[in-house]
Amino acid sequence: MAKKSKKQQSGGTPATVALTAAGVTYTVHAYDHDPSHPSYGEEAAEAMGVSPDRVFKTLVADVDGTLTVAVVPVAGQLDLKALAAAVGGKRAAMADPALAERTTGYVRGGISPLGQRKKLPTVLDASAAEHATICVSAGRRGMEVELAPEDLQKLTEAVLAPVGR
Repeated sequence: MAKKSKKQQSGGTPATVALTAAGVTYTVHAYDHDPSHPSYGEEAAEAMGVSPDRVFKTLVADVDGTLTVAVVPVAGQLDLKALAAAVGGKRAAMADPALAERTTGYVRGGISPLGQRKKLPTVLDASAAEHATICVSAGRRGMEVELAPEDLQKLTEAVLAPVGR
């Protein structure tokens, strides 16, 4: 088993460690996760008192056999056809949750686009650019990071495209 860094031991996640290492300005928002809530993203928006169009969920899809990350507002849904087109693919389907967890190193409901075990192609919904800051999972249920969408795009090398609906 790999040793955790001091930051991880003190409550950090691979996502927050990556943000700190990159020198990015971010804010952590923690809240008590309710396992009975029907939507991780909507729960986060409600708990933080942030508009759902500024809180983005991280979804893992299979695009022509390649796992691909989509970061879209929790208020909407992922357009799989648009995701495939954004990365030059033909077909997209949601990835098997267990495979997504193994590949990213995070649990469902806590998958962050940052600090993943394996770097995956990433698409950030174009609506992110409309906001000064957005919130994404910090890598743990009940924990979000707020950062500038440009910083998220740069760190994940994301394509900016309209993939939410």
